[in-house]
Amino acid sequence: MQDLDLHHVFELGLIMIMIAAGITAIAKKFKKPYPIALVIVGAIIGLSDITVLKPLKDFITEGEVFNFVIITLFLPALLGEAALKLPFSHLNENKAPILTLAFGGTFLSFLIIGFLSMGLLDFPIAAAFVFAAIMSATDPVSVLSIFKGLGVNKKLATIIEGESLFNDGLAVVLFNISAFSLITYLDLGLEGAGLGVWEFIKVISLGLIIGGALGFGFSRLTRYFDDYPLEIIFSIILFYGAFLLAESFHASGVIAVVVAALVFGNYGGKIGMSPTTKLNINNFWDVTALLANSLVFLMVGLEITRIDVHDKWGLISLAILIVFIARSLAVYTSLLFIKNIPTSWKHIFNWGGLKGSLSIALVLSLPRDFPGREDILIVAFSVVLFSLVIQGLTIKGLLSWLGISRKREGHEEYEEIIAHSHQYEAAIQEINKVKKNLFIAEPVSAEIVHAYKEKLDKLHEEMHQLLEKYPNLKQEQQIVLRKYALYAQHEAVELLETNDVISNEIAEKEKEAVTEKLVELEEED
Repeated sequence: MQDLDLHHVFELGLIMIMIAAGITAIAKKFKKPYPIALVIVGAIIGLSDITVLKPLKDFITEGEVFNFVIITLFLPALLGEAALKLPFSHLNENKAPILTLAFGGTFLSFLIIGFLSMGLLDFPIAAAFVFAAIMSATDPVSVLSIFKGLGVNKKLATIIEGESLFNDGLAVVLFNISAFSLITYLDLGLEGAGLGVWEFIKVISLGLIIGGALGFGFSRLTRYFDDYPLEIIFSIILFYGAFLLAESFHASGVIAVVVAALVFGNYGGKIGMSPTTKLNINNFWDVTALLANSLVFLMVGLEITRIDVHDKWGLISLAILIVFIARSLAVYTSLLFIKNIPTSWKHIFNWGGLKGSLSIALVLSLPRDFPGREDILIVAFSVVLFSLVIQGLTIKGLLSWLGISRKREGHEEYEEIIAHSHQYEAAIQEINKVKKNLFIAEPVSAEIVHAYKEKLDKLHEEMHQLLEKYPNLKQEQQIVLRKYALYAQHEAVELLETNDVISNEIAEKEKEAVTEKLVELEEED
């Protein structure tokens, strides 16, 4: 890779942000899952010979750059953002399936993939279990972006997100043990097995302790400040500090970030954050996560094009099959004794267990002389591409086929009434405009307008009956109206403050009251 000065690095970064933002905007406009669109476009850019983008491709697909950006720069932010906004009550309500999938399911998947890779892919033992660890991590971003547009049950989304938050940490621990210590432990026999178990417990426990302690400390710190820009800075220091501190003690940085963010978002949000702070911290991390995810998936698309699949199709197909079998056995077996989990949900957990950027970053972090590294690269990249594109594009169809994505009762009738009402109102407006422009007599237009108004009156009555039948519909619409009304109130106060009609103190007090009501509405929604 050519020598790059900081100015050139910044230029390349800005170009990548522009590309990622453009693709994300288009995908969101057409209500498509943006992560999948970014991976596909990234792969197209990687395979194409566009001269102006060659420096960008060379820079991003350099292994050390990709590994640093994903694991050190973006992973703490993405994990922290997800855990920060996840209510502990939701986790507690669904702790049985989350912990079962995140620990039991992940470990079972790790063992199945490891042994099958040794037997069917002919991988050395260390390479087999490294591949197993890499494939045990799941990335829910694509699935959850689809869920949001379909109004899928929040419990289902919480379980998928909760599993991913914790199994990422477990997968990284298993990866490090498999890559750097497994052979040593095996040579030591029974003593090695004990050392392996101790190492596993130590890494997880230290991550929990460091994350919990930092989360508690920063939560207490927020009690002494009511300054959301400063508290946003506290959250940045917390997420990256927890990750780096844990890693420096050879603990799980991923577990530390998740725990720290959970404590900070729940305990800290309760004892030390004003409504304004909560809203602004969430907004900041929403923007950060969108930017990070957009860049990550574009980078994954670019990185995937590095693999040479020549004469490797048999190996790739077998690897995809092994990973799918392992995920299926892990999901259905681990949830066998968990009550209140519909079978249709288990199918979604299985097919929605997508692989993502963490898997690629981990495999790229392997030493160059690691036995079987090139084969692991090929199969890992191929599984990730298959997972994101094939599974990601078909999950919506599976949701519909299983009946999970059905809209809440009354929504279809509501939308039909809205559609007809909008058409009739638009027709009346157009008739009045044409009548004025073409000097059409009132008696001529009145009859047609009257017919449309009769239809509107009938629709209004149907709407009234529908809202009486389904009170939730009315409540949802009222929440929307109240939000917009509060936004208008906030803007009105700012205008009065700008024009020096009211003092800064009064303006801040009024804006705080409006923001508190907005937060309450967000919790109701």
